[in-house]
Amino acid sequence: MERRQSDGPGQTRRSHGCKQRFEAERGGPAIACSPTPISRLLGSESEPDQAAHCTDGEERGPRRHPGCWKMLTVAMCMALLGCLQAQELRGHVSVILLGATGDLARKYLWQGLFQLYLDEAGKDYSFSFHGAALTSTKQGQAFIAKVLESLSCPEDVAPDRCAELKGQFQRLSAYRHLATSEDYMALSKDIEAQVQHGGLREAGRIFYFSVPPFAYADIARNINSSCRPGPGAWLRVVLEKPFGHDHLSAQQLATELGGFFREEEMYRVDHYLGKQAVAQILPFRDQNRKALDGLWSRHHVERVEIIMKETVDAEGRTSFYEEYGVIRDVLQNHLTEVLTLVAMELPHNISSSESVLQHKLRAFRALRGLQKGSAVLGQYQAYSEQVRREQQKPDSFRSLTPTFAGVLVHMDNLRWEGVPFILMSGKALDERVGYVRILFRNQAYCVQNDEHWVADQSQCLPRQIVFYIGHGELGSPAVLVSRNLFRPSLPSESWKGLGARPGLRLFGRPLSDFYAYRPVREQDAYSVLISRIFHGRKDSFVTTENLLASWGFWTPLLDSLAHEVPRLYPGGAENGHLLDFEFSGAQLYFSQRQPERLVPGPGPAPMPSGFQVLKAKYRESPLISAWPEELIAKLADDIEATAVRAVRRFGTFHLALSGGSSPVPLFQQLATRHYGFPWAHTHLWLVDERCVPLWDPESNFQHLQTHLLQHVRVPYYNIHPMPVHLHQRLCAEEDQGAQTYASEISALVANSSFDLVLLGMGADGHTASLFPQSPSGLDGEQLVVLTESPSRPFQRMSLSLPLINRARKVAVLVMGRVKREITMLVSRVGHEPKKWPISGVLPSSGQLVWYMDYEAFLG
Repeated sequence: MERRQSDGPGQTRRSHGCKQRFEAERGGPAIACSPTPISRLLGSESEPDQAAHCTDGEERGPRRHPGCWKMLTVAMCMALLGCLQAQELRGHVSVILLGATGDLARKYLWQGLFQLYLDEAGKDYSFSFHGAALTSTKQGQAFIAKVLESLSCPEDVAPDRCAELKGQFQRLSAYRHLATSEDYMALSKDIEAQVQHGGLREAGRIFYFSVPPFAYADIARNINSSCRPGPGAWLRVVLEKPFGHDHLSAQQLATELGGFFREEEMYRVDHYLGKQAVAQILPFRDQNRKALDGLWSRHHVERVEIIMKETVDAEGRTSFYEEYGVIRDVLQNHLTEVLTLVAMELPHNISSSESVLQHKLRAFRALRGLQKGSAVLGQYQAYSEQVRREQQKPDSFRSLTPTFAGVLVHMDNLRWEGVPFILMSGKALDERVGYVRILFRNQAYCVQNDEHWVADQSQCLPRQIVFYIGHGELGSPAVLVSRNLFRPSLPSESWKGLGARPGLRLFGRPLSDFYAYRPVREQDAYSVLISRIFHGRKDSFVTTENLLASWGFWTPLLDSLAHEVPRLYPGGAENGHLLDFEFSGAQLYFSQRQPERLVPGPGPAPMPSGFQVLKAKYRESPLISAWPEELIAKLADDIEATAVRAVRRFGTFHLALSGGSSPVPLFQQLATRHYGFPWAHTHLWLVDERCVPLWDPESNFQHLQTHLLQHVRVPYYNIHPMPVHLHQRLCAEEDQGAQTYASEISALVANSSFDLVLLGMGADGHTASLFPQSPSGLDGEQLVVLTESPSRPFQRMSLSLPLINRARKVAVLVMGRVKREITMLVSRVGHEPKKWPISGVLPSSGQLVWYMDYEAFLG
């Protein structure tokens, strides 16, 4: 007969009948189930006569004492119950550490498994630990023995007790060579035999993949085919990053693993989620809901900083770093995971893994897409030489891999709209430290001199909450809350007040300005996560959906930065202010400009601003050329001047803007630097649009909304998106969207002549959405046409060349080295719009001006 009760999702708890013996999970002596003395069960040991009388023989006992049978029954039940309680186990857990002889296993994983044993020994489970690798059995055994000998206990464990526990753990741990499916089958049989011999039930198996991702598929196939536990037991597979190189590779890896394991069986580790300060973010928000509800939003938060600085460089790891770089290594995973913990809506029940993961996914989906201008990149000066040495590269090799990155992130939701999230990480910096800092707005003015400001009273002092991840001046994890915010609540069993540290200053303030707390017992991140794997807490791990959402967010930025030259920095304290950066709107840029050369040569390199804005002719029209920053500034100034003149003369300014990535810096410049722009009198039109819903990330209108419209005050009735989405259809000819837009232009724009039309030029010579050999839009009477693009999304709507050429002024913006070839070609061709649509742009009674950066113009 067996008894079952709930043991978590999808699991059962069994308690077998009284076995004669079973192996103690502590690795100590076996426990025998011996009966308790009946005299002790029936009453006091000082009453032997009564007990003896009750058990004096079959003849007279029952007849002379009718209550004896009842008392004996109770006694036997109690004895049986004691036996059951002594042996009641939820089952046996086997932990298989793959890659058990590697660096990660040596430094962290074996210690984490030992900590799991310390925490769980003597409770409801028995354990066995299997170190597995491709190393020979003899070498593997020697390695494991050495590692196990180096394990340590928490400070509160006495040395003798620690030695005893280490001995038990060593007896439960073994090494085995695992390579073929036969090896995995043999392992499975050994586990089954061990469980059966001990009279136990198998609860589950944990496979920890401390191996490179290229080995995942073969190992997963072997586990799935030869080493899964039997019915009623769970399987947990632990995976270490990197989880792909971009969205496509992550999707491929996820699909491959999904062929062998269910989602609930996979635990993708991001060790930052095991850092004690990071793990405290959600509980802190939950326990301080009342105080934070009114503060945790765009109305009160000035900015959020998520920082991980390192003093070490990448020496010895350049093969990995050349493939991944700092954004893939740190920002895409560690810092983004932390961001979601800060920004996500707080579930009603943070103990629900499913609820936490759903809210994290919503936070991922609210991240606003990143542009090239959202990031600054750096590389310490010795890096390229290290790569040449370690990877036998030629002397001419120069790496473009960033070892430093700062990225500006925004959320598109009501809670966080407009709040900058700054993510930064780098190697060879001045200190090793990690923290999350939430800085609150300060709208107070204090009349008294700052000498009279009191930390827990003055609202003029900075107000901040800091989750101090580790290292740095404090040297340990901590939670800091400004005294002029509120006194926080933290669990007293795991966090305690941080003692006074006279002279210590953090973020510009003395430590005494904060309510400061540190863990009662510091724990390694892997120890925390291994415990959560054992207990099935999925919310501390990266799900497939969240992984792909993160890569979907980061991949476009990584692609746009692939050929970007990072700023060189010397490393350490010598960096000075070279890596300091600032942000404006959605743009991030270094505070100090770094010298650049137009043509490499001897002598000091001139600053970009040292080159005058070049004015010349291109295709018989005015050409303005400069470095990108100066070029955008010049174009923005010219547009504002044109707008002011038009409003002064006609009362309104009609501006038609094209899509694509080139105008984005211009939109940001207009939104953040041109406060005199007559937006209230400006009508905004689109030159072209992709046939997608207006809220789609690929929509030109969505780009305009994200980078310009939400930052300026244009009357909503002056905004004219193209009607590509009518009657629940996209660009259907029968809906006559093109004719509708043309009619709107004719009704509102005098003579259908825009004051200014901004165009770009594609690498194939197209402009707007007028492509080579386009059957419509290059001539004729139509003002607005439907066209076909050679790339997705194929369907487009566009202003026609005849309408564009009615404009009073046309500006063509051309940027980037990739445009150099088409720029040279178009400079030589005549009026051939069928082959080169851009060559057909020539306003009939207006002005055409070309704006090209030096890379597009000079290469």
